[in-house]
Amino acid sequence: MYTQVDLTVADDTIKEILIALLSEEGYEGFEETTEGLNAFISSELYNKETLNSIVAPYNVSFKAEGVEKKNWNEEWEKNFQPVVVDDFCTIRAAFHDMAVTTAHEIVITPKMSFGTGHHATTFLMMRKMRSLDFGNKQVLDFGTGTGILAILAEKLGAAEVNAVDNEEWAFINAQENGEGNGCKNVKFWQGSLEDVPQKEYDIILANINRHILLQYMEQLSTLLSAGGTILLSGILSEDEDIITSSAVSVRLKKTDRQELRNWLVLEFIKD
Repeated sequence: MYTQVDLTVADDTIKEILIALLSEEGYEGFEETTEGLNAFISSELYNKETLNSIVAPYNVSFKAEGVEKKNWNEEWEKNFQPVVVDDFCTIRAAFHDMAVTTAHEIVITPKMSFGTGHHATTFLMMRKMRSLDFGNKQVLDFGTGTGILAILAEKLGAAEVNAVDNEEWAFINAQENGEGNGCKNVKFWQGSLEDVPQKEYDIILANINRHILLQYMEQLSTLLSAGGTILLSGILSEDEDIITSSAVSVRLKKTDRQELRNWLVLEFIKD
């Protein structure tokens, strides 16, 4: 049994913030509606007080009711829109009938609905990846999701990419997407940092969330080679100071920041 929470919210930025915050509390699916946003969570995990503490600062009202588990893939397909990063790269699903004019194209089969908030962070990460030299580099993708960034890293010339996610559905989906895009140099792992090869990486991609970044910051720094680059995203603008402080404490120097709709990508180099 699942609980469907209907949130009344008009502002797109607030929608994206709520998607990020609710994802951290175990909400599995999101569906944008004319009135706002529907969020879905296992009824065993639903907690009205926790939900209220999340939405109250944004003056968002909600109602909840029990529902049967939805076909998340069907909902994804109804809401997923292509992501086009300038003239650099297009991410689309196989069911999108569109002319692609960018230098790179990634075709994915979506398996889970995380709303448009993750499109903003994906856009930021990909735009920043454009400026990095991936040629013959060792790359780690932490929190790979559908595998988009790992796939792009190979397309940009990476020699080896290890991509990891703790969710089984993400691991399976990323493998499917890697195969569908003809990847030869990407290996997907289910688990966390402890489950990938413990070696030095030239580039680390971590598009995940604040709590996980803070928890693993020291380990991420340990895995990054001297002079290597790490990109951190899944971060709201108000979290920039705490993320930066944590990174600096483990020998990472901030070299760039980019922002889109209250989301950030931060670039650090290991001293």
